[in-house]
Amino acid sequence: MFTRNWPRHLLCLSLSLPLGSALACGPDFPMRLLDNRGQSLSELPEGNFAFEINRLGHAIAGLKNVTAATNNPDYGYGDAPSYTDQRDQAEQAGLTPEQQALVKQLRTLTDAHEVEAQGASLPMDLRLYLAGAIAFNAGDHGLAAEYFQKVLALPADQRALRSTWAAYSLGRALFAMSDEAGAGPGLLAQSQKAFEQTRQLSIDGFSDPLELGVASLGEEARVVLTAGDWNRAIKLYATQNIHGSAVGYSSLKQLMGELSALPDDQLAELLKGKTVQQLVTASLVSRVGWSFGDQPPSEKKLIQLLQNSTRGSLDNADRLAAMNYQQGDYASAKAFVEHAGDGGLAWWVRAKLALREGDKTAAAAAYAKAAQAFPQDESWGGRRTADWDFESVQPKCRVEGESAILALERGDYLQAFDQLYRSKGVYWLDAATVAERVLTVDELKHYVDTQVPAPPALTQQERDNYVPLPVAASLRNLLGRRLLREERYDEAPGYFDNVELQNKAKAYAHFRHEADAAWWPTTRAAALFGAATFARYSGMEILGYEMAPDYATFGGNYSLETPELKVGPLVAEGEVQRQRASAAKPDERYHYRFVATALASRAADNLPRTSQAFAAVLCTASSWNSSLEEQSALYQRYVDEGPYVYWAGDFGHQCQSPDFQNASKRYVTQVVDAARSTLRPYKKPVQFGSVAVVVAAALWLISRRRRKAQ
Repeated sequence: MFTRNWPRHLLCLSLSLPLGSALACGPDFPMRLLDNRGQSLSELPEGNFAFEINRLGHAIAGLKNVTAATNNPDYGYGDAPSYTDQRDQAEQAGLTPEQQALVKQLRTLTDAHEVEAQGASLPMDLRLYLAGAIAFNAGDHGLAAEYFQKVLALPADQRALRSTWAAYSLGRALFAMSDEAGAGPGLLAQSQKAFEQTRQLSIDGFSDPLELGVASLGEEARVVLTAGDWNRAIKLYATQNIHGSAVGYSSLKQLMGELSALPDDQLAELLKGKTVQQLVTASLVSRVGWSFGDQPPSEKKLIQLLQNSTRGSLDNADRLAAMNYQQGDYASAKAFVEHAGDGGLAWWVRAKLALREGDKTAAAAAYAKAAQAFPQDESWGGRRTADWDFESVQPKCRVEGESAILALERGDYLQAFDQLYRSKGVYWLDAATVAERVLTVDELKHYVDTQVPAPPALTQQERDNYVPLPVAASLRNLLGRRLLREERYDEAPGYFDNVELQNKAKAYAHFRHEADAAWWPTTRAAALFGAATFARYSGMEILGYEMAPDYATFGGNYSLETPELKVGPLVAEGEVQRQRASAAKPDERYHYRFVATALASRAADNLPRTSQAFAAVLCTASSWNSSLEEQSALYQRYVDEGPYVYWAGDFGHQCQSPDFQNASKRYVTQVVDAARSTLRPYKKPVQFGSVAVVVAAALWLISRRRRKAQ
């Protein structure tokens, strides 16, 4: 399987392989719950405003969500087409080339009546709508409204292309008219009905390429807000957001800014409305407008007024409890949570309040109920911690992660690992820490064998495109590396996620077995050097720790500051002992380089000191960057024990491959040379003595033959 000249080829191959992909600007480091356990349990992460406002509206049956065709979160910036470009493109759809040219020409006019006259060859709904659009652009909103109403008065089969357009534009025209001098009081109500009609026409299947059915929600919200109905406006914007329009989200953030700027008496009056209360609570729970540092004065004012307006209210109690907990008002949080029902957030707050009171049993029970109550797919989006780490807040995963901290303290290590592992990638760094430092290798192996089947291997194309490994594959790789580190060589290869790694693990295992079984010293040395070379150049992949000290999870390119684990609050003696027992040996970054150097040193122990292989093994090992101390020690050993070789002048940089075959011969020549050196002062007597012995032997043989002949 391996020839005696394998080291040279292996070394060349290994040197040609990258040691890890470098990231230009550095990664977003995920938050680790176990890094500061007390803080993880005490803090309640901020919510997500986009998620919270979805609770304020409702999806409209039959109304389609907006698509990339019209939804532009950048609002006209960048490469996204402008509204005018979208409109012009949509206006050309379904028309003959002649009609397209005529519509384009009519758009250049400024007189609605002239448009109506010159567009006589167009279908009636197109002609009337274009005339109304020109009147609207000219500021004649009354005339525009008349044209749009004429479109909507046509039989349904004669207005298939412009019904939703006309209703939407009618609503805008009526709203503009309501702001003009002498306008009648009913125009706002008429405008609102026009926008409601727009949505119904879109639901009924009339042409809506500009997705005006969803856009009408925001326009109607503006109408009712003008009429003073903040609660209705908030619901409309929230519904617009639910249907995928970024306008709904941005409008609600803008409303929050306007609310914050209102005088206290006006704001207090508005906060009597349930939906306004919910919007303000959603904003405060999500900390819209601030995250770290001093809290803005406007936020403090909102909190005080909201507290006053919600006294005795049971609506939105779980969010109010969460907001008060985040603000440090634990008494109010407890008062609200008593009436907050059985939702996930309510139980989460109860768990944290129980921890503050020192009742970990009640906290564990509350965490369990919270984990059951939160939907698996609920996500609050990303957040930055105070340390600028990144966290993807998925409440069910976070609750189970916090519960895992209590399980570790109790000594329920498998439960803790399972709770962290179920988060998949969210708290993988914590799960990996427990997997390789807290669980025994047999506990981890049993868990993987029974609950973590091997996922399909990534294709080469996926690997080339840096598609991340499934978490299951990462866990199995972690186990494979741990088995190799603990010298369970035959069990390890099958856990690695691809054939290449499996073959490297098998090769490393082969050399370790060969070294243990070899009786001839140079054979043992060759095997140890083979294992050392694999440990050095494939060590991160087959021996490295997922977390400290090697950080294989980052390809070894980054390391994290990890506080020393000590017995204390939330950390029990049993966990500390387990972590100490499973620490890397040595506990240094890139520990596998030290393993490689130690194996190479053992290889040198089994070689004749006068051999080229002895010098070459030490020279090669000194190039492996384990530490300056080890490099110096290897060179000093060569100086003290090794033979002169011409390439030693650049020791550690210009090394030859070890010649193990000739090293075997040195065992014989080494003994002969030693005997010659010992007898050299007695050369003459030895020579005469040897001649005498030979002569005596010859005479004895001759005499013996004569006697036999007689």
